[in-house]
Amino acid sequence: MPNLNRPAPSLFARAALTLAAMAVAGAALAEPEVSLKTTMGEIVIDLNHEAAPKTVDNFLRYVKSGFYKGTVFHRVIDGFMIQGGGLTDKLVQKPTNKPIPNESKNGLSNQPYTISMAREDHPDSATSQFFINVGDNSGLDYPGPKGNGGYTVFGKVVKGQDVVDKIAKVVVDDIHGLQNVPVTPVVIKSASVIKSSEAVK
Repeated sequence: MPNLNRPAPSLFARAALTLAAMAVAGAALAEPEVSLKTTMGEIVIDLNHEAAPKTVDNFLRYVKSGFYKGTVFHRVIDGFMIQGGGLTDKLVQKPTNKPIPNESKNGLSNQPYTISMAREDHPDSATSQFFINVGDNSGLDYPGPKGNGGYTVFGKVVKGQDVVDKIAKVVVDDIHGLQNVPVTPVVIKSASVIKSSEAVK
């Protein structure tokens, strides 16, 4: 039986409880963010786990294992994209985990400053390599330029767009059989998961 002598919570108390519950729910739904510190500056990426859960989990495994440290942006095409996440500064391919399923049919588009998975012709061949779109590359969206599945967008740059632009404009050449390679290596010095409050100042 309820205690009728117990005072009811005040309006302010109820409001405080509601705000606290909303804050907890917001924290639970917060998407992870990753900081890529490069030799040309920091790029912070907000990952969309809701839209591309397998892709984000795969990317975070590489981040947390330290895989990206010392890798380079090895393919740069101004007005199109900057690609990295698989080769060392000597342009040696690092061993990767197994490929992941394509999640390009997720409603996200390859717009400027979004990040997507690089892959081979087969749609389910992405491993560690990614690219950051510099231009409007919606032609890469599902179903893809050849109807082969498209390229999975899994996040967007929320800090360091100027760094992306600087990388896109570096001098490139054909090196060791690879095209559009920066003449001066653009190295990822570290990749780490950060809190949202630390990302945008």
